Amino acid sequence: MTRMRDATNPEVSLFAGWRPPTSLSPDNLWRSLSLFNLYRLILGGVLVFTSALFGTALSLTQYEQTAFFWISATFTLLVLVSVLAVVWRKPQPGWQLAFQLCVDIVCISMLSYIGGGVQSNLPMLLLVSLAFAGMISHGRITLLYAALASITLLLSHAYAVLTRDASEALFFHTGILSTSYFAVAWLAHALSKYALDSERLAARRGEDLSSMAEANRLMIQGMPDGMLVVDERGHVRQANPGAGRLLGYNFSAGQQVGLGECSPLLEAMYAAWRQNHALGGEELQLPRTNRMVRVRFLEIGGASFWGAVIVLEDMQRIQAQAQQVKLAALGRLTANIAHEVRNPLSAISYATELMQEGPRDPAQTRLLQIILDNTSRLNRIVQDVMQINRRDRSQMERIDVLQALSLFIDSLAQVEQVPRAVFELAVPAGSAVNFDRGHFEQVLWNMCRNALRYSRKQPGSVQLRWLQDAEGRQLLEVEDDGPGVAETEVQNLFEPFYTTDSRGTGLGLYIARELCEANDAVIGYRRGEGGGACFSIAFGRAEDA
Repeated sequence: MTRMRDATNPEVSLFAGWRPPTSLSPDNLWRSLSLFNLYRLILGGVLVFTSALFGTALSLTQYEQTAFFWISATFTLLVLVSVLAVVWRKPQPGWQLAFQLCVDIVCISMLSYIGGGVQSNLPMLLLVSLAFAGMISHGRITLLYAALASITLLLSHAYAVLTRDASEALFFHTGILSTSYFAVAWLAHALSKYALDSERLAARRGEDLSSMAEANRLMIQGMPDGMLVVDERGHVRQANPGAGRLLGYNFSAGQQVGLGECSPLLEAMYAAWRQNHALGGEELQLPRTNRMVRVRFLEIGGASFWGAVIVLEDMQRIQAQAQQVKLAALGRLTANIAHEVRNPLSAISYATELMQEGPRDPAQTRLLQIILDNTSRLNRIVQDVMQINRRDRSQMERIDVLQALSLFIDSLAQVEQVPRAVFELAVPAGSAVNFDRGHFEQVLWNMCRNALRYSRKQPGSVQLRWLQDAEGRQLLEVEDDGPGVAETEVQNLFEPFYTTDSRGTGLGLYIARELCEANDAVIGYRRGEGGGACFSIAFGRAEDA
C-alpha cells in the first residue's frame, strides 16, 4: 500500500485509500468517532446484559451462553480501548476506524454463529457500523469494509453448515445480507458526500452573503447622502451617519426612534407619500441644519416587513461637485489665457498708445480711448482668473492685523482717491493671525473695494471690526452703509462669474473665498445692522490664532 500523511497527525499512515471528506475538520472527525464509540459501548453493554440475564431465554446451551457472554465482554473491553484511543487521539483516525470495524465484524460474526447464524438477525448490527464507515470514509475503502463483512459472514455460515448442519438454503439470505452491506455502505457514503457538498455550498453562499452584507453596510455607512429605513408605523429601523449629519440628530445604536422625533417635516412628507406614491423628489431645507436636500422614497416590502427607504441627497454636495467640474474647465482655460489672450491684449494696447501720440481728431481720440478702456477691462478679467490658481501656493505667516490693515487702508484710499476718513478701523493692538500675506491683501482688496463701491463714501461708511464669536473664532468684519444685497442674490454671492455690476467680472468674492479656504479660514455674509452688506472672515479657533 502507498503511504499518505494525515492532516491530524504528523505520522505516516498505511491507509492510502482512506481520507476524511475535505469539509470534515479534524475536530469534527474525532467527534464523529466519539459518537460511534458511544453507540458501540451501549451495544456492548446491551449484549453483556442480555447474555448474563436472558441467556436461557435465547435457547443457548450453557457453553454457548458462556461463550456469548465472554465475546460480548471482550467486545465491550475493546470498545473501551477505542474510547481511550479517541481521547488520546492516537493513532490516526484511519487506523482507529479500521480497528473498530474489524472488531465489530469479528465479534458480531462470532456472536451470530453462536446465536444461530443468519436467522438470529445479529448480522444486521453490522449495517450500522458500515453506514458510519461510509459517512466518514472516502472512496473505495468503504467497499473494502463491506467486502470484509460479507466474506466473514459467508465464512461463518459455511462453517456452520459444515459443523452444525445449518441449512444450505440460508446461503441465499446470507448473499442478500452481504449485498445489503455493500448497498448501505455505498449509499451512506453517497448521501454523506452529497450532504457535505451541500454544506460546503451553503457555507460558500453564506460567505458570499456575509461579504455582500458587509460591503452594503460599508457602502451605506460611507455614503455622503443620508439614508433612513422606516417601517409602516414611521419608526426608524436603520440610519447611516450621513442622515444624522444632515438632520442634526444623533441616532444611537439599537435605539428605535420615530421619524417625527428626527424631523417632523420628513414625517409629514412620508405620510403624504404613503397616500400618493407619485410624490417625492422635492427639494427642501431641513430646519435644524438648514441644509438643502432632495428627498426620495423607495418602497420596500415583504412577508414580514413593509416600509420605505428615505434617501436624503445633499444638494450642497451636488452643487460642490458641479462646481468642481466647472473649476476643472476653468483651470484648463487659465492655462491658455496668458499666451492666447494677454499677448494679443498687450499688442493692441501698445498699438493704441502709439496711435495716441500722433496727430488725431477728437472722434479718433474717443475711439482710441474706448479701445484702451476695453483692453484694460479684459486684462483685469484675465488677472482675476489667474488669481484662482494662486490658492494652492499659500505660505502662511504671522500677520499683525492692526498694522497690516492700517497700511492697506492708506494704500486703498490713495488708489481710489477717497478720504482716509471713509474707512473706520476698530482693531485692538496685538491682534494677529496666521495667513498668507499676499492672499490676505487680495481678500481685503476684494472686500473693501466692494464695500467702498456700494457705500455713500462718507466718513465711517466702511467699518472694519475685529471680533470674537461664540465659538471662539477671531472675526474680521467689513461693513458698509450701502443698500445691502438682495435676498434673492445672497446664495449666489460667492459663485464664479456672478455679478450685478456691469463693470465687474464676478470673480472677486469667489477668489476671496478660495483664498480663505486655502488658509483655513471661512468667508461669510450677513446683513449689517444699518441695512448694508457685512462680510466677515473667520480665522479659526482663538487658540489657533
